[in-house]
Amino acid sequence: HNDDTPARILALMGERRAKAEVAGHVMPATRAISTSGIVALLGTHKAMLFFTGPEHAGSNLARVLAHRAEALAAPIQMCDALTANMKGDFETILSHCIAHGRRKFVEVAENFPAPCRHVIDSLAQLYRNDAHCKERNMSAMQRLDYHRSNSAGLMLRLHLWMYKQLAHKQVEPNCALGQALRYMLKHWPALTLFLRIPGAPLDNNICELALKKAICHRKNSLFYRSGRGAEVGDIYMSVIFTCQSCGANPFSYLQALQQHATAVALAPQRWLPWNYLAALPGGA
Repeated sequence: HNDDTPARILALMGERRAKAEVAGHVMPATRAISTSGIVALLGTHKAMLFFTGPEHAGSNLARVLAHRAEALAAPIQMCDALTANMKGDFETILSHCIAHGRRKFVEVAENFPAPCRHVIDSLAQLYRNDAHCKERNMSAMQRLDYHRSNSAGLMLRLHLWMYKQLAHKQVEPNCALGQALRYMLKHWPALTLFLRIPGAPLDNNICELALKKAICHRKNSLFYRSGRGAEVGDIYMSVIFTCQSCGANPFSYLQALQQHATAVALAPQRWLPWNYLAALPGGA
């Protein structure tokens, strides 16, 4: 799961402003500074990583996946359809966020109540089906079979309905509703990966919740002074919130890493937030 939220690094902003003034032109607005959130699901555990700087989520994901064991199969990547989330030299199985597509209909529901209600109600049934899978604690394959039996027809009917709205000129393609329909149709294969691949998620809510940590920090501190400060802040946020996600005490974990730094360097896989207690002298 990966996505971005805006951030500020004063030193980088100052460098860009100085270069723009020397060149005699306005600093381009597209050169954003962002905090990228990357959440990796490792069985029942979550690793939460944060990267703040001029690179977007796709480039930062490429940095992470460069360390992935080559023998492993390509991972499922969940994100919205922004190019910045997928830009990078890596191979993934792409899945797009249904909640992001749904939001486009919610935003225009006041102006197009009937068609938006049809889409929202259809997706609500999809989420009820997925909630049933979670309540029954189904395996990834059982969930896939359940969705194929109970959600495939629902999504097929929705796809056909959306296609007819545009093909039969029931909706102006360039209006807000038409744009929402075209977004869904354009990205339909990635939006419905859960019907083909075991374990494929429906949405990117996990990453959006993780980024709320960075947003809260941004509201409190406003900015980082330097790139180095942003790097240190990202490391601590990554460690602290990964610990929180698995019920580990962040302070105790950081303390253990410092006290056993040599052992950590030799076997880092034994010193993750969810298993480090067993690596301590005498075990957990």
